[in-house]
Amino acid sequence: MTYDTLIVGSHIITPIGIIDKNMILDEGKIVKLTNETPSCDHRINAEGLVSIPGVIDPHVHYGVYSPIEQAAQSESHAAAIGGVTTMMRMLRLGDSYEKSLSDQLTSSSNSHYVDYAIHASIFTLNQVNEMRFCVESGVTSFKLYMNLGGEVGHVYMDMKPGENVLREECVEVNSEIITKVVQNAASLGCPVLVHAEDYEQCGCGIKKSKEKNLDGLSAWSKSRPSESESHSIKTISKLARDFNCVLYFAHIGSRTALQQINEERKNGTKIFTETCPHYLTLSYEKQEGYLAKVMPPIRSDDDVLAVWNAINENKVDTIGTDHVANQLKLKLDGDTIWDALAGFPGIGTSLPLLLSEGVNKNRITLQQLVNITSTNTAKIFGMHPTKGSFEPDSDADITLIDLNKEQKVTNDLFGGFSDYLIYEDWKLKGWPVKTIVRGQTVSEDFQVVGKCGYGKLVPRKNNSI
Repeated sequence: MTYDTLIVGSHIITPIGIIDKNMILDEGKIVKLTNETPSCDHRINAEGLVSIPGVIDPHVHYGVYSPIEQAAQSESHAAAIGGVTTMMRMLRLGDSYEKSLSDQLTSSSNSHYVDYAIHASIFTLNQVNEMRFCVESGVTSFKLYMNLGGEVGHVYMDMKPGENVLREECVEVNSEIITKVVQNAASLGCPVLVHAEDYEQCGCGIKKSKEKNLDGLSAWSKSRPSESESHSIKTISKLARDFNCVLYFAHIGSRTALQQINEERKNGTKIFTETCPHYLTLSYEKQEGYLAKVMPPIRSDDDVLAVWNAINENKVDTIGTDHVANQLKLKLDGDTIWDALAGFPGIGTSLPLLLSEGVNKNRITLQQLVNITSTNTAKIFGMHPTKGSFEPDSDADITLIDLNKEQKVTNDLFGGFSDYLIYEDWKLKGWPVKTIVRGQTVSEDFQVVGKCGYGKLVPRKNNSI
């Protein structure tokens, strides 16, 4: 029998450790790991490289600053070069999901280089009532923004397909909405992703900081204290226990938040925790300017250390980028930190940063890398075993890594919509050199060679539907 592809010579990362075997791919699936060298149409010599299950980024914002049919193309291009084989979009709609979800799905369907999935953000009681519709449409996870309300309720929603117009709205994610989302998600068997910052505390902190004419990333961090995170974590964890709901805390980057999550787990809350590369590499004590403004803020050097330690103690489950495909003209629209836009691009640099600052500096092992970048995410969001593993009959999503490759970070390396990177000119050691999605090479040596539109919406399971 002749197979489609044979990958030879790589070090393969599996749950039982590193093995040196060949990998047989056929019809987009993993056939087996073997010492054999069967007949094949394509042979990939991966001598000296490391094979990991394709990276799944669970936290990506695109379609906000350019319409989805354009954003899917540009951001999946950056994803492919960065070794990402599946990207999960945080969809934000100001109107009805029953009215607008279909158009978003259709416009996404022909524009991705890599596979993708969607989380539905819930802002209104009407959207709460549409959660079952979302599940029936293949969207089986929901996002709550506890940071939005009152004086800090401003948000940019996703653009309508085909319309390159910013959609600015003010929302109030109040206790009634939060309670009903948790209750509904539990009954539907779906996890709730949580942006855990208390909007009242943040609004008060920002007002006081402005009155004192404070500026800079330090002022931004102190205006949104980590105590606002722990307060929100405690509040929603109690609700989750009442309704038996699974929580997924997004972008956790402070020691205080990690400690509160640990307490809530002890109390019996079902919790998964995500952090981001910027909480592992940046602090307001070292960063200058406003480019690294994000919500929640980057914290202190001590917080950076706490997040690395939490990963090593298996208290962090996933790495998401919180990638925002914006541009400098919006990012730096003003003269102070309060005028700057929160969020920045990062989908292309995530894996290189984890390899350079993590694996190559002995902060994490390759097995831990696989767990937090792929396997855990696939399990949490109902993609496993199709995604996130090298089990027979799983999707042949493979990221080939050169741990010794050194490359300077530049924005034009990735081909995304954004015209800047916060890691510009960082020299990183350890890069993805080939990205394979369902058996097809989509990126090789920093060049996208796949077909736009090849990426597909990933089918997902939930607990009850």
